Amino acid sequence: MEKYESKQQQIRRSAEQIYSALSSFSNFTPMLADKVEEWQATDDECSFKAKGMKMALRIVDREPNKTIKIQGADSNPMDFTFWLQLKEVAPYDTRMRIVVHAELNMMMRMMIGKKLQGAVDQMAEAIATAMN
Repeated sequence: MEKYESKQQQIRRSAEQIYSALSSFSNFTPMLADKVEEWQATDDECSFKAKGMKMALRIVDREPNKTIKIQGADSNPMDFTFWLQLKEVAPYDTRMRIVVHAELNMMMRMMIGKKLQGAVDQMAEAIATAMN
């Protein structure tokens, strides 16, 4: 299992506000419905098609104001889990990091390892920008 960590991002909101926004896939509908195909979401699960590839995610664990653990469904092309980690360091100053664990064979690691690291950093930065 390979591990990819985003750079830590600063968000000028409380951990509670960030957690509230990110702990339900339903909250992402306004942002993603027109950016991916076949977007469907409930509080705990979502599915969509991006670049012709069908993906499904589910929230498997939540620790209020600290962690959201998301896992890819069995139907996804690769096995992965990721965490959104929040740490409030001061009022309205929360640090966020995304950690991805992905099961990649040697060839996949060589082909997409750096791209996956870049994607994790981009995702963390996009969330921080949207939340600030």
